Amino acid sequence: MLAPNIYDANCPTRQVLNRIADKWAVLVLGLLVDGPVRFNRLRRTIDGLSQKMLSQTLKNLERDGLVHREAKATVPVTVEYSITPLGLTLAETVEAIKIWAESHIADVQKAQKRYDKISNHS
Repeated sequence: MLAPNIYDANCPTRQVLNRIADKWAVLVLGLLVDGPVRFNRLRRTIDGLSQKMLSQTLKNLERDGLVHREAKATVPVTVEYSITPLGLTLAETVEAIKIWAESHIADVQKAQKRYDKISNHS
C-alpha cells in the first residue's frame, strides 16, 4: 500500500481534506467542543445553515468518526450530538484557523479592496 499523498486525486486523504474544508463541518465541530448539543440548537446557533445541510453535515461527521449521535428515549425522541476524541484532535486545528481568520480579517479585507481597485482599472 502506498503512503498517503494529499496531492494525489485518488488518495482517500482528499475526502478528509474536503470534510475539514467544509465551512459547516468546521462550525459544527467548533460548537461541539463545549459539550453535547441538540440538533435544533445547532441549527439556531449557526446562522445561514439549513436543516437539510445540517443533517447532511452531521451524518458525514458521524461517518468519519468525528461526531457521536445519541438518541434518548424521550417523547419525542431527543437527539444530541457530541464530539469524539478523534473529532477533538481536529477541533484543535479548526480553532487555530478560526483564531487566524478573526485576527486577520481586516488585513484580508484591505488586500481585497486593493486588488479590486487595481483590477477595476485594468
